[in-house]
Amino acid sequence: MRRTILMLLAALVVLGSAQAFATSPEVTVAAARSRLVDYPETHPLVWGEFDKYHYPKYAEIITIMNNWAAKWPDLVEVYSAGKSFEGLDIWQMTITNKATGPAEHKPAMFVGANRHSGEVTTRPAALEFAWRLLSGYGVDPEITYLLDNFAYYVRPVENPDGSEMYLNTAQTNRSTVRPYDDDGDGVCDEDPGDDLDGDGFIRQMRQYVGPGNGNYIIDPNDPSGRIMVRVGDGNGDYLVMNEGIDNDGDGRINEDGIGGLDLHRNYPENWRPMREATGYGWTQGGAGEYPLSEPEMRSMFLWMVTHPNISIVQTMDTAVPMHLRPPSTSRTEESMFPEDAAYYVWFDTHGKELSGYARAGDVYQDYGGGRPLFGHSPDYGYFQFGAIWYGDELWGRQDYVEDYNGDGVIDIYDQLWMNDNIDEIKGKLFQDWTPVEHPDLGEVEVGGWNPKFWNQNPPAGSLLAKAVDKQTAFNMLLAKSLPKLEVTGVALQKQPDGNTLLTVTIANTGFLPDALTQAKLVKMVREGTAALTLGEGLSFAEGSAPRSQDIGTFAGKLDPEGSVKTVSWLLSGSGEATLTVRSTRGGQFDTKIQVFDF
Repeated sequence: MRRTILMLLAALVVLGSAQAFATSPEVTVAAARSRLVDYPETHPLVWGEFDKYHYPKYAEIITIMNNWAAKWPDLVEVYSAGKSFEGLDIWQMTITNKATGPAEHKPAMFVGANRHSGEVTTRPAALEFAWRLLSGYGVDPEITYLLDNFAYYVRPVENPDGSEMYLNTAQTNRSTVRPYDDDGDGVCDEDPGDDLDGDGFIRQMRQYVGPGNGNYIIDPNDPSGRIMVRVGDGNGDYLVMNEGIDNDGDGRINEDGIGGLDLHRNYPENWRPMREATGYGWTQGGAGEYPLSEPEMRSMFLWMVTHPNISIVQTMDTAVPMHLRPPSTSRTEESMFPEDAAYYVWFDTHGKELSGYARAGDVYQDYGGGRPLFGHSPDYGYFQFGAIWYGDELWGRQDYVEDYNGDGVIDIYDQLWMNDNIDEIKGKLFQDWTPVEHPDLGEVEVGGWNPKFWNQNPPAGSLLAKAVDKQTAFNMLLAKSLPKLEVTGVALQKQPDGNTLLTVTIANTGFLPDALTQAKLVKMVREGTAALTLGEGLSFAEGSAPRSQDIGTFAGKLDPEGSVKTVSWLLSGSGEATLTVRSTRGGQFDTKIQVFDF
């Protein structure tokens, strides 16, 4: 009890000082509770200039975006899209050619990253996507076309609180730093990991306890004695546990770290509570007090529903890797419209070809094997928002390992070989076991795989760049797949009564339809319209169609028909007319038409 009271008093002192210390844009309140670590992995080649070889921190990301806005003022807008739990701005960019119209009138794509605190590979992936667009404008005709006709919203850090804690301290958590009582003892966050050897990581501890007293043995196939093999309680001679101390005296180590909720279980579609009354209902760990209880997810939701021009969303995680999509709580064939599912399957197939990922498919079956994830963004993205919505998983260390030792198998021993022999990452993947005096257990050894920059993310450098490039290949495919309505034909036909029949052909020249069937069902999009405004010398003749006509929605490239439509008006006189086409996701634009007197 005395130890617990002292620990709580110390926490209050630290938290009080943290409030002042956290005024730095790189140090959140939660991060300030732990010793700061200066990870080399966060060091840029040149500070404030984007490179895909390191993990930029919050302050640098802001600088990078502002530098881009200064360099390309006609293409970039930088702004805060909301506030985090600790009050940090959630920064976002809109990328489009401003001279060709407002972003809100263009078909759009959204790219988000770093929702989960430790999945920081997604930061440079989001920035690389933005960099490809900006640096290619005026140089690459295809990129120039994209920015002239479409809009791209990029949010490099959805969860600044947790991710800055991750990149500035040894601590890690799932997502938000909102205090949460994981172990149910009435105190929040009182037993996080402890960096006993001071190397900046929470690794593992092993302790020799004699034959028959442990749950691990040293791998007999590893002559270096570093790899531990789990053999079950009472069958080993070592105990292996997470690096830490039983700070609250409950007999467990690291069971109540900072935070505990999961932002990616906080979406409103198919949300389930963490606890329910009957004892036999569905629950979801980390779901939060209610849907969108967390400000980071409220910010996402509100941005989406106020920007229905978005047809494609990519919100990235780590580390499988996989092109991951809805549904999250049911099989594709039982809950998706077949015509919508066809587009997802097309992206799955072509995505794997571009990225090299072995897996692609839905969350429920292909990823979870029939285990539902409630309150998950892909379910929201399709069933409520009616979009193509991917939540891709980047990295996956097993995919970046070769058969280095030539034994015909790619396994953990090849990972050790990489750690020992590849100069760029030598000694960075695995830390040798080092004796440390534990306050409760006596002498233990601390070591093991790097939890941050090997297990969860690649080490900085070429492997990080490779992971970013793999994902960017797919993200660029998505960027080129937006719908786009265009006027593809104008015909004037003189009528026997002297009037002129104006016929306009409107086509969807993009890949996606301007409305998935699901988007129409939930009224996320409106039916398109084509309206004609007449200038001086022109009037609508008797019997003409109305000035504004419904044109419905337009099919995409995978549909056999419905991507081209015509509208007509009967006009009298000559002069200039303005055609205004409005589609929620296909774009809004004006076209000038000259009507001649034959």
